[in-house]
Amino acid sequence: MTYFYRLLLALLLAAPVFTAPVWAQQPALPAAPPAGTGSITGVVLDSLNRQPVPYATVVLLPPAPNDKAITGIAADDNGRFTFTKLVAGPARLRVSYVGYGTQTRAVTITAGATDAGTFRLPTAGTALAEAVVIGTKPVVEVRPDRIVYNAEQDVTNTGGTAADVLRKAPLLAVDGEGNVKMRGSGNFRVLVNNKPSPTMAANLADALKSIPADQIKSVEIITTPPAKYDGEGTAGIINIVLKKGVDRGVNGRLGASGGNRGANTNASLNFKKGKFGFTSAASVGRWFGPNEFERERNGLLDASTLTQSSAGRNNGGYYYGSLGLDYDVSERQSVSLAGSLNGYGGESSNGLLSRFTTPNATQNSLFFRDTDNLFSGLNAEVTGTYTQTFAQARREWSVLGQYSRNDNTFGYNYDEFRNSAVALERPLADYRERSRGRTPGSEYTFQTDFVQPFGEKQTLETGLKAIFRRTGSEADVDGLRRGETTDFARLPGRSTDFSYDQNVQAAYATYSFAPSKKLNLSLGSRLERTALSATFQSTDPGFKVDYYSLLPNGNAQYAFSESNSLRLAYSRRITRPYIYYLNPFRNLGDPQNISFGNPNLNPELTDSYELSFNTNGKAGSLNVSASVRRTGNAIESVRRATATVGVTEETYANVASNAFYQLNFYGSAKPAEGWDISGGLDVQYIVRRSPTLGIERTGFTAGLNFNTSYKLPKSFTAQAFAYASLPSPELQGRGASNLYYSLGVKKNLLKGKADLTLNVTNPFNAYWAYRSTVNTPSFSEQQEYRGFQRSIRISFGYRFGQEQQGKRRKSISNDDVKGGGSKQGGQ
Repeated sequence: MTYFYRLLLALLLAAPVFTAPVWAQQPALPAAPPAGTGSITGVVLDSLNRQPVPYATVVLLPPAPNDKAITGIAADDNGRFTFTKLVAGPARLRVSYVGYGTQTRAVTITAGATDAGTFRLPTAGTALAEAVVIGTKPVVEVRPDRIVYNAEQDVTNTGGTAADVLRKAPLLAVDGEGNVKMRGSGNFRVLVNNKPSPTMAANLADALKSIPADQIKSVEIITTPPAKYDGEGTAGIINIVLKKGVDRGVNGRLGASGGNRGANTNASLNFKKGKFGFTSAASVGRWFGPNEFERERNGLLDASTLTQSSAGRNNGGYYYGSLGLDYDVSERQSVSLAGSLNGYGGESSNGLLSRFTTPNATQNSLFFRDTDNLFSGLNAEVTGTYTQTFAQARREWSVLGQYSRNDNTFGYNYDEFRNSAVALERPLADYRERSRGRTPGSEYTFQTDFVQPFGEKQTLETGLKAIFRRTGSEADVDGLRRGETTDFARLPGRSTDFSYDQNVQAAYATYSFAPSKKLNLSLGSRLERTALSATFQSTDPGFKVDYYSLLPNGNAQYAFSESNSLRLAYSRRITRPYIYYLNPFRNLGDPQNISFGNPNLNPELTDSYELSFNTNGKAGSLNVSASVRRTGNAIESVRRATATVGVTEETYANVASNAFYQLNFYGSAKPAEGWDISGGLDVQYIVRRSPTLGIERTGFTAGLNFNTSYKLPKSFTAQAFAYASLPSPELQGRGASNLYYSLGVKKNLLKGKADLTLNVTNPFNAYWAYRSTVNTPSFSEQQEYRGFQRSIRISFGYRFGQEQQGKRRKSISNDDVKGGGSKQGGQ
């Protein structure tokens, strides 16, 4: 531990140089009350799911009818609040937060400590006479430090997967192949329930297919994370929050869905009784659909032309299971154990027609290749957590340990028929090839965090973390040439055996304080040490390297009023390449287009600056932010010609510096009772420079996100979603535009215990053509990938065991208060 203490000491010495975040929704506070010896503590929870309501406003009032505030504070990120130095006597506490009703409770201040208990705020409604109120959260909440997409409130997600959920979240985009981008970048960090998920890091596109949307509560998009989060992910953090059980005895859900693009069944069983809590979820499903692709490449030096077209089908299946146990050892100590198992597999079959022509007829070629691409994955994670709180409010210590195992396989079989435009009988194949490979990986994580408050307005957060990753790639290739060999034979020089270790140790500190009633500041930094080593069994001996990264961040928040605030934030983040970017295996599935990874990649460092204005009110919310992200030593996909005429290769290299100038508007409104609207416009000006390649590309891109729902009579809810984006400038060309839209109708049945949902996606176009271009000094290329997203899906879900909160309500009064990627490298 001596090493970690040195890191922490260095970090604490460096931290005051920088600035960082603050938690908003803090009101313009009244003058401090007369000093006394009394104190009041309490906690604010959501009445529906019993989760904390961070940053809730808590105001201390004199006895009724006087409503002139004595003082006020904001709850911390765990919903806890503390008033100190109070004069003894009767008073009232009023608790509120945008998107929730307000609760007022009479209290008696003593000369010592007073526990005001728990305030359970009803969502989107008002509590009358201590009634329990049924309400719903808005689909999108715009908070000062993040945007929250409440997936469980979006009926168009029912029966879908996590990919469908992320596709609808603000600032995110998912293309036809399942690759995710955040604010136009594929470099971000994915967390599940605020914890790292190695499964997501290993292969995000495939992992998202195997998590049912019905298990997801919300998605949080954090663009400038504080120092307590890992430094990975230059664009920010995506936190996927899964549903949990409630303190109402045994409860659960059964569901099934089917359609023309997939089918799944899922179930959950949960309970919490006294000190013990149990959560579980399981699902199994399949996906299927066509795939089509076209390419045209023109050689600028040899006047050659390559045209390719392919068509086939994608088929696969998955299973997913999770289990969680929580136990309160004592009033201030708790332990939890959570595990998940995620398996998937399938194949993509296609027939590729390739025609290459040059002025030299002897170099012309024509072939048809019948290919089956195979893949599978088995990922397991287990996480244990110990948490201790103290008599002093907001003081907390936690320890976390995690182990994960990822075993993924890949491979292909193809038969090539030369001088033929169609597939023939297999014995007539001129050449046959097959490959099998795997990318095993394991990861150990250890982490400890400590929060120490100093009075009401100062807090120090510190922590240590260590991650030990081991991954690699093993692959063999066999070939069979008609007339030359009688059976498949191992191809020399095509096999790979590559192992890669990545160990990261980190220490962080964040100091938060309020120099005035309206201004909150936070300053912090994270120091990370990275140690890398690689071994190549079949080629060179490999390498070892280690380096330190200082990642400061800062945040300043000024509250004009309880509803309006201005935030200025800065952060530096790092992106380390994962196995799909590093794997040196040369994929020759298409001999005209070779791809392979680069094990010598260095990490990216990105500096982000953001200025945002946030306003909330009964009419809705609005967030306007302007940001700049600068990345040096950026990892980019690079295409280049080879010495063989008509053949190109693709790999990854640190060859560019990128700058993103972004203006984002996102808001929500409730024009009428039962009608919610949310959406936003994102505009970016992108500058990409690569002195190595002699390239500078600039240009604008933009994206639009829109979501609306309306509650109809007889327990019907209708919802619509749309996302569209313009092409974006890439280092060697231009990326594709995107269009995705869906319509959904849900009907509640069996007194609210069941629901039947019909969803239709992209009904007016059979597919969306993702068109992109590549331009180099030696060739230009146009590609078109067709994403067949038109689908219809019907889903049924049944909830059991949970006591309906509405049984105890006296009345309901809605007040209209509303709150406000994974690109996979070549294998």
